[in-house]
Amino acid sequence: MKFLERLKPLALLVLRVSVGIAFMTRGYPKLVSGAAHSVRIFPSLEISRYITDLVGILELFGGGLLAAGLFTRCAALALAIEMGVVVARTGVPLGGIQAFRTYELPLLLGAASLALATTGAGAISIDAFTFEFRGKASKRSKVKD
Repeated sequence: MKFLERLKPLALLVLRVSVGIAFMTRGYPKLVSGAAHSVRIFPSLEISRYITDLVGILELFGGGLLAAGLFTRCAALALAIEMGVVVARTGVPLGGIQAFRTYELPLLLGAASLALATTGAGAISIDAFTFEFRGKASKRSKVKD
């Protein structure tokens, strides 16, 4: 199974980009139509325009950061927390724990975001070229001294 170990950077890239695109497609309508979008989806909840805009910005730009692989751990952690709040405040209370279809997408996006927050962006990302390689280079120079 060593060949699978070599595919880890590619798998992280696919996970990062797919989760990022999913978040961007969820965040864009919230920014464009605002509270009207949330009222249409959750008519029983009163969600203010401010909260809808904040969530839309987080999902759109956080998803873009995930897809690009820039500040991946921070963006993924913020999105995982947001999806946890979505599941706890809207998914489970509206349909109950047995109505898995009401909260399956936020649960899966939250779990994938948490996985990205703990593992990082991987070798094929902007983070790897800016932050991680710089740290490894400074460690190598300390070892040589």
